[in-house]
Amino acid sequence: MIGIIFDVDGTLWDSTKEVAVSWNRAIREHTSMERILTQDELKKEFGKPLDEIMDDLFPELDQSGKDELAFYMYQYENEHVKDAPCIVYDGVPETIRRLSGTYPLFIVSNCQSGYIEAFLENTGLGDCIQDFTCPGDTGKLKGDNIRIIMERNGIEEAVYVGDTQGDAQACRKAGIPMIYAAYGFGDVEGDYHTIHSFDKLLQIDYEDVLRGKP
Repeated sequence: MIGIIFDVDGTLWDSTKEVAVSWNRAIREHTSMERILTQDELKKEFGKPLDEIMDDLFPELDQSGKDELAFYMYQYENEHVKDAPCIVYDGVPETIRRLSGTYPLFIVSNCQSGYIEAFLENTGLGDCIQDFTCPGDTGKLKGDNIRIIMERNGIEEAVYVGDTQGDAQACRKAGIPMIYAAYGFGDVEGDYHTIHSFDKLLQIDYEDVLRGKP
């Protein structure tokens, strides 16, 4: 059976405005920095490994400072986004519910532990997703985590739905094709099955995607 694996940020929803709220609170309450992160800044960073995001956003901090701040940022973020008014892309709930009647669905994201759970609580889609993982759970990045999800669920063939070049690279490492969500945060080099709205996933022949057919 073909499994469908989803990225979260830029693919299923846009939480950047609300994450900025929670991260700015952590900065305000746990540092002396006069720094306000913006939604646009976070859109450029989301999808990268968490350590790389911290390096990009806070080059002035040493590693222990980054680790301490990240602890509070991710704690505040998970608590906030589980019921915050994050932007769920058009058609996501309905499409996922329809797809779940035919395919096993999964989530793999480069995020901290608890974030995918917060997304599922916010959207009420937990009953549609069979399994999920992230670097916060495994200590591994997206390419390896895709294989972990496939192996522990007995999935021999899968496609990944993502929106960034990092997603494309992870799919190459995992040895599976990607469907490019062109409405998301990033640009992807190369030719991919492309969707411009999430509900287009209902029209895709996943066998064609697996075989590399246009």
